[in-house]
Amino acid sequence: MIDSLKKIFQSFSTDLVQEIEKNAVIQTYPAGSVIMRTGQYIKSTVLVIQGKIKIYREDENGGEFFMYYLQPGQACAISMICATKNEKSQIMALVVEDVELVMIPLPLMDKWMMQHRSWYEFVIDTYRSRFEEVLEVIDSIAFRAMDERLEFYLQRNATSCGCKELKLSHQEIASDLNTSREVISRLLKKMEQRGIVLLHRNNIELLSK
Repeated sequence: MIDSLKKIFQSFSTDLVQEIEKNAVIQTYPAGSVIMRTGQYIKSTVLVIQGKIKIYREDENGGEFFMYYLQPGQACAISMICATKNEKSQIMALVVEDVELVMIPLPLMDKWMMQHRSWYEFVIDTYRSRFEEVLEVIDSIAFRAMDERLEFYLQRNATSCGCKELKLSHQEIASDLNTSREVISRLLKKMEQRGIVLLHRNNIELLSK
């Protein structure tokens, strides 16, 4: 595990990596697993070594609001906050691609904040980057029409996977953007006519940028 941690979390000091190796637990989950639910108490901080997790909110009627993805080298800032305050989760976490996670026991978080500068900087940077990403989502909702939100969403997914072909169904996009599949299908067709995307049977190819 030490080699994997050093490769993925390059900012971590050797002492911190050794502490993680000694105290943490490795967990794997297949795609489709829900590893965090609204109302659940969070007992560990999660570091992603491999795979991809979707973080989203769910309303009383099962509607979804997509927030961000977690990928290798990242941690969930919201779960960190809930864990340190012993509060219930306000988010859902769905495994999109098979993941390998490092589960760090809650009592170690505060201890490492004082003992390991590299952990302190990682946590602060995680808070900052996720806050900025959530602000982008809020701006998208508050100031953009649905067609602009859709293009922003597709660009985020392309950036996240480092690819131009997105394996996303119209229904999945609609759920993430809290709208109907019919609206998404109509807007994607318009985007194709404008030369922004190519629509294939099982994926969406992003042409611009």
